Amino acid sequence: MSQATAGTGTHLTLDLWHPECWAIRATDRLPGGVLAHAIYDNPVGGDATARGVFTAFGESESEVEALLADIEDSPLTGSLNELQTRFDTRRVTPGSVSREFFLEYDPSDMICPQLLERGFVHNAPGCIEDGRESWHVCYAGERSEIEAEIDEIRERTGADIEVASVSTAGTDARQTRLLDKLTPSQREVFELARERGYYEWPREVSTRELADELDISKTTLLEHLRKAEGTLLDF
Repeated sequence: MSQATAGTGTHLTLDLWHPECWAIRATDRLPGGVLAHAIYDNPVGGDATARGVFTAFGESESEVEALLADIEDSPLTGSLNELQTRFDTRRVTPGSVSREFFLEYDPSDMICPQLLERGFVHNAPGCIEDGRESWHVCYAGERSEIEAEIDEIRERTGADIEVASVSTAGTDARQTRLLDKLTPSQREVFELARERGYYEWPREVSTRELADELDISKTTLLEHLRKAEGTLLDF
């Protein structure tokens, strides 16, 4: 597998869920989210733990404190050490309050090593929010190989992986034509998500906020959004 770089190959956003992930469990229960900087020490010898650098974010101190407490209490994590607190009015992170922390965990519980092994190279921190992970990656192989590689990761990990966006040369005109194939509900949800910054990095809106704005359930919104993305991506 040839190695991807940030300026070459196919750029994708992967929206995924996988079992035994402390960050997915915490953000599914609580507001706020986690940025995974994909920096961790590989286990040495018989040590089955690694230390990673993460950022917890939310709209208030209490949200972030509750999220950190849930992560620290998880049976899937070891020691948690905070680094600093930020009050960020420029939204460098998705929330207005964020805290960086070191965390010990079992690296087999994380999906990033599997992505890297199959040729998906991260070009931004992973974002875990609403019980789902979002990864911006580059893939230097043929686009026709992507689905097979993702299927391999699904089989190995039991993960639910969806391609939320893909960018290669010449896709803009094609996607414009495909918009006409969406149902009115699918197009409304997709265009609102794009307008509100759902596909920006970091995300500027959550699925819960989009659902509230449209006065529909989060489940209904996700169904419309995934079907719209499937049509536009045409995998």
